[in-house]
Amino acid sequence: NDPRGVAEIARAYTGLGIEHILGGIDHLLFVLALLFLVGFNRKLVWTITAFTVAHSVTLALSVLGWITLRSPPVEATIALSIMLVAGEALHKEATAARRWPALVAFLFGLVHGLGFAGALEQIGLPERHMAVALLTFNVGVEIGQLAAVAAAYLLYRISRPLPALALARTPALYVIGAVAAYWSIGRMVAIVT
Repeated sequence: NDPRGVAEIARAYTGLGIEHILGGIDHLLFVLALLFLVGFNRKLVWTITAFTVAHSVTLALSVLGWITLRSPPVEATIALSIMLVAGEALHKEATAARRWPALVAFLFGLVHGLGFAGALEQIGLPERHMAVALLTFNVGVEIGQLAAVAAAYLLYRISRPLPALALARTPALYVIGAVAAYWSIGRMVAIVT
């Protein structure tokens, strides 16, 4: 039985959520690919909000035991989501993902929430104050995600006057896609082994 009080649980799980997102390179690459897809405009607010709502829902449903999926298919789908969004961000024409990025973020956010739930399952939840731990872990994930978006925005603002950095967009998306493809293959192999 966990002797910690509500405030201590809230602090600990907020920190764990921040640590998880900032240490979870796959989730950060997905958010970065979304930034490349949408850009820093009004659509970004809706896109990030949709991602947040979706992964919050599946995280809660999974922790409550209402959804259970094996980790390898979830992790493979997360890698594929990164690859798809990076590929869509390379297109100049108005693809479905460009027209409705919030929908894409929501659908893939559902899967990313299951990934967060897997991490939270490894950490464990206290029996007392489980709702507080779940909520504050999710808040920590959001804080980490917003910090990553803020850092990307700062880099964007600093680099705007430098035309050479604009040329880095396409190679960056290819690197993100290649890393995600590598993960996809490894994670799909894990499904069948």
